[in-house]
Amino acid sequence: MSAQRLSATSGATLAVFVVIVWSATFVNTKALLADFSALEILGIRFAMAWVALWAIHPHGMGPLRVRDEALFAAAGLAGATAYQMLENVAIHFTNASNVSILVATAPLFAAVMSRLLLGERTFTPRFLIGCALALGGVALVSLGGARTFHFRPIGDALALGAALSWGVYSATVTVVNRGGWHPVAAIRRAFFWALAFMFPLLIFALAMPETARGMSCSVDLSRAGNAARFVRLPNLANLAFLGLFASAACFVAWNKACERLGTVRCSLGLYLIPVIAFLIAHVFLGETLPAAGVVGAGLVLAGVAVAGSAKSQHRQDTSCNPFRQENNNP
Repeated sequence: MSAQRLSATSGATLAVFVVIVWSATFVNTKALLADFSALEILGIRFAMAWVALWAIHPHGMGPLRVRDEALFAAAGLAGATAYQMLENVAIHFTNASNVSILVATAPLFAAVMSRLLLGERTFTPRFLIGCALALGGVALVSLGGARTFHFRPIGDALALGAALSWGVYSATVTVVNRGGWHPVAAIRRAFFWALAFMFPLLIFALAMPETARGMSCSVDLSRAGNAARFVRLPNLANLAFLGLFASAACFVAWNKACERLGTVRCSLGLYLIPVIAFLIAHVFLGETLPAAGVVGAGLVLAGVAVAGSAKSQHRQDTSCNPFRQENNNP
């Protein structure tokens, strides 16, 4: 097996691992929402991941240029804070099936951002046909046999915003992978900025508690409330899974998968998340398995296969590229 094929195979293996873990997070988050708000889960999750990454790689990155710092800030904001919060808040204004379908457009936004910001040409007919098949499959899985998509402007716009955020994150991943930084240190820096961008949300939650509560952004600072929810072992286990595996391990693994497989092609794996979540819900939560969902799962698999076989073209002219990078290795 050639080195290139071996690299692609290892990248695909990492991507599958990450997709499976991220698919399971819906179950963990659903359980935690009984005692925590979405903002609290997000903050605890990424704070835990940040600490874990320091323990794994207790070395700094050296001096960073302003442009480099801006890159990590964009990655933290787009890939963690904005993506997670927009998706979680969207579900309060629309139904879960709408969010699942609209967030599944993330691979398309990844291709758009890679084209606009990095000059990668990924919109081949094969790629678009594969995306259309996969998105149709996600719709069948998410709607669960229902025949209509109920448009709800606010929630649907927030869900599309989450997909766009992931598209921006995908572009930053490509640039970070070209920079020569240690992968653990790079993700840790992005998580630092993700936590920094959560601080205004904390201020909002404390200043307007009633409004924040309605958007699952409330924060409970009471000693009694925290003592009660943090002594429950299921809560600790779910938070540990989200922080250590779904965040610390998976974000590092995802960046390595993108480096070896290509960011846009790797993002196609996100189409599989609703399918795997659908199967997990059936096995562990006893939810029904409608025929439309089975057909949809097949369409997703076919779409990913078709889109993943498309070859992207790269432009060398980066004179207008806002993410243009030279040697960033300090």
